[in-house]
Amino acid sequence: MFRWYAVNTYSGHENKVKHNLEHRVQSLGQQAHVRQVVIPTEQVQEMKDGQKIQVEKRTMPGYVLLNMNLTDDSWQLVKNTPGVTGFVGTQRVAGQESRPVPLTQDEVDRLLHRETAERPRTRAQFSIGESVKVVSGPLSDFSGEISEINEDAAKLKVLVSIFGRETPVEVGFDQVKKI
Repeated sequence: MFRWYAVNTYSGHENKVKHNLEHRVQSLGQQAHVRQVVIPTEQVQEMKDGQKIQVEKRTMPGYVLLNMNLTDDSWQLVKNTPGVTGFVGTQRVAGQESRPVPLTQDEVDRLLHRETAERPRTRAQFSIGESVKVVSGPLSDFSGEISEINEDAAKLKVLVSIFGRETPVEVGFDQVKKI
């Protein structure tokens, strides 16, 4: 029966362990027992040189997930792969060595981002009437007061004084800082 298992690796060696596992599965003819090797990652937006870029980050550094049918041979194949320090979660069965415990379906869905429910949104750290300074974009170095907050779009409407008049300007949460 195919189940998901978590394997502990040396931190930073997840890609090498994945490659080693896939190579050993092929060379030892275990394709029927090891279905998938996955490094849990997620897409994250980061600011670099004033630009938003998409970066893939590991959600669990030092771990690799395996979808496999646990047999003595497949267990030994994984345990003896270079870079693998062991399975996560073991259970002692009478008269036998400790066996790995499979992950629950909820854990697998959460780790592989298969959630059906929407993730909770990050809340704005701003409030209406608060003074902020624009730090990026065409109006950088202007200061103003927040008049509106749109959490869905992660935007603020800031009243900025341009040529002596209050002008509403829409900026992202990441384009301002509190004064």
